[in-house]
Amino acid sequence: MTVQDHTDAAPAVHPDGDAAAGPAPRRRPRRLRTALAVLAAVAVAGAAGAAATGALGGGGDDRPSAAPSGPSKTAEVERTTLTRTETVDGSLGYGTATAVQAPGAASSPSAGDTRDGTSSKSGEGSGAGILTALPGEGDTIRRGEAVYRVDDRKVPLLYGSTPLYRTLDVGSEGKDVAMLEKNLAKLGYTGFTVDDAYTEGTAEAVRAWQDDLGRERTGTVSPGDAVLAPGARRVAEVKAAIGTVPTGEILSWTGTERTVGVDLDVRYEDLVDDGTKATVRLPDGTSVEATVTDVGTAATAAPSQGGAASGSGGSGSAQDATLPVQLSVEDQRKLGRYQAAPVDVILRAETRRNVLAVPVEALTARREGGYAVQAVRGGRVEYLPVKPGMFADGMVEISGTGVTEGLVVGVAR
Repeated sequence: MTVQDHTDAAPAVHPDGDAAAGPAPRRRPRRLRTALAVLAAVAVAGAAGAAATGALGGGGDDRPSAAPSGPSKTAEVERTTLTRTETVDGSLGYGTATAVQAPGAASSPSAGDTRDGTSSKSGEGSGAGILTALPGEGDTIRRGEAVYRVDDRKVPLLYGSTPLYRTLDVGSEGKDVAMLEKNLAKLGYTGFTVDDAYTEGTAEAVRAWQDDLGRERTGTVSPGDAVLAPGARRVAEVKAAIGTVPTGEILSWTGTERTVGVDLDVRYEDLVDDGTKATVRLPDGTSVEATVTDVGTAATAAPSQGGAASGSGGSGSAQDATLPVQLSVEDQRKLGRYQAAPVDVILRAETRRNVLAVPVEALTARREGGYAVQAVRGGRVEYLPVKPGMFADGMVEISGTGVTEGLVVGVAR
């Protein structure tokens, strides 16, 4: 049974500017009440109702006791499957943005690998040329398209994870060659075999590619001639300016599909794994199915200034640790126009199959302890002692003598 916490949430952001743009704020997972709290509430309500009607017997007699009158509302005992869920806070957006560095901006030029996979150009410092074109925030860049222009020459996007860390020429071999050839083939260039060997056929295809990019037809590829990313990218923020020397971070970008991020309380760690299914509830009340694609490592929140040290139970203690969890949404259309918004993520915690269940309101607290239901049969109403099990979706699993599928029971209004 999911108990919602109605805390204030940041407004959803639509692309037409209905609310302030930007990623949704990170919110701590709500502290969910347990079934014990539900039982306590039922006990109070049931005891109060029993006291008012005098229907519940005293002492330890478990024999069914006749009710003075029939209930005004009834339901049948169902045989069903109950699934207990936990609802936690999530944020819809495009994921964490990574930076695109200018060639030569990496801390170690010889390594040639920047934070986002952009290659840095060996032998040249940052500042070779002038930026003459930049994309706009929100633009989508695909394979072969210009990430930016330097001296009016395109610097294209290629898909891959192996950076261009050296100059590739005829005779070169390696994963970077295979990456380049695969991209050239996908862009429609021919005359070579896609493998890890840079041949004369590869060089000729590179010349044709360079000609289409408006670059010098050298037949060789150097670090900084392209930007590498795992796939199409969406520009999050442009940090450089046209007319300046490319240095440092030029822009930041994300994936092109909206995802859901959760800072999950470590108490719920056992509820998520790669491939775990979940339900995402959007601000307008509609829901969409999602799949866990990544579960990070637990991190403990930093202690607040003047707060308790880690491990003492205050801010920054182990009880505040969270797991970064990412979920993908296959049907992006069901996300509507939301670009960034706070959402509820409903995780499936436990499932009980083939159980007998009634609405929670059918439970009545017995004065001598425990719970009962009002059984309506043969023109009589009697109280049957029952043992509650799982609570979920407004239903409760019950068992006990005389409890059968289809039994009519009273339900409190």
